[in-house]
Amino acid sequence: MTASLSAPEAVDVTSEEFRRVLGHYPTGVTVVTARDPDGGPVGMTIGSFTSISLEPALVGFFVARTSSTFPAIRDFGSFCVNVVADGQHELCTRFAGPAAARFQWLDWSEAPSGSPVIEDAVAWIDCATERVDDAGDHLLVVGRVTALHAEPRRRPLLFFRGGLGAFAPLPGTDRGGAR
Repeated sequence: MTASLSAPEAVDVTSEEFRRVLGHYPTGVTVVTARDPDGGPVGMTIGSFTSISLEPALVGFFVARTSSTFPAIRDFGSFCVNVVADGQHELCTRFAGPAAARFQWLDWSEAPSGSPVIEDAVAWIDCATERVDDAGDHLLVVGRVTALHAEPRRRPLLFFRGGLGAFAPLPGTDRGGAR
């Protein structure tokens, strides 16, 4: 015997309820970096990074229209997505905090584009900005991947229901970065 499910009634979707429900879906934590007009490093925490296409290799992220950091990233014309490792949780708040302190005492090198690659990141993906599209109160930034690297022994930091945590694969499912 199968149970009959009735559709729930439609309700007004408030931003608070939307955030609460979508908070049940874990997201990876990334820091998107570039250079400002003076050549200095800039970056911001992003939790909405995604793969878009294999051919051509495209990735994307969403940024609030109100971001004071994104104009420098947009104007640089390229960016690097740094996938934050589970032991780097302080980077999440650092790159969401005051811009002047974001790179202070932080070890980093340069991606081929010149964008900062944060030391000990799980992976980095260097991109040329392909386009920026309107998406409600955010912008969708699409990048064409030009270079990338991963450290398969590191684990990513995850954001889930308002908190940060680590990922542990189920027994027998860890392919160790293999294809």
